[in-house]
Amino acid sequence: MNLTIVDQLLAINRKFYNHFGNEFSATRQRLQPGVKKILNSIKQDESVLDLGCGNGYFLREVSRRGHKQTLLGVDFSLPLLRDAESAPGVIFREVDLAKLPMTSNQSLISGHWSLITAFAVLHHIPSHEIRLDILRTVQKLLEPNGKFILSNWQFLNSEKLKARILPWAKVGLSNSDVDEGDYLLDWRSGGEGLRYIHHFSVEELLALAGQAGMRVSDSFLSDGEGGNLSLYQTWHLK
Repeated sequence: MNLTIVDQLLAINRKFYNHFGNEFSATRQRLQPGVKKILNSIKQDESVLDLGCGNGYFLREVSRRGHKQTLLGVDFSLPLLRDAESAPGVIFREVDLAKLPMTSNQSLISGHWSLITAFAVLHHIPSHEIRLDILRTVQKLLEPNGKFILSNWQFLNSEKLKARILPWAKVGLSNSDVDEGDYLLDWRSGGEGLRYIHHFSVEELLALAGQAGMRVSDSFLSDGEGGNLSLYQTWHLK
């Protein structure tokens, strides 16, 4: 994908989460069923890095359960981070996930982690190359026996959500400018907004895992009325 287009798609999401961060946070005041399942599997002695932590609700819940290791949440949206109230053992930092490879070299994120999570985050990153750079950085940040758990929105499973897909002409682009699986969706709470989303297939994620030096060890669908709006996967080092 053309780097100018990549920057334009990233800018769409930066604008959305900075402008509608408070409204978005208000819709994320509880954990999704799939995240709850993950939460129940986390051991108290595991260090946890949450990429795209949003308002920090997940890590605060981990801390509330008496976690004994380091918890670090990173996100680029200051409105969301302002909602991420500190809890014992929880650190929140402003980090742009699209620049994660550079950030990890600057020691804003360092060390090796037992568990790295990225819930509903990777689908906001345009271009195969940038996603792969991020995932290769995740691979380097994991402990040898560590786990990477991610979820990606499966909005094409919902007729209601499919109705919110907009033509790329809305932002001056065409289908030929973006990759297969790329979509533009609207937002209607607190004003009209736009979000860039990539819809991942299982096959695409399997290929990404392999290219990043990891393997998929578990996969399940959860969330939403039909229990199929998010695809969760657990990856391990090869």
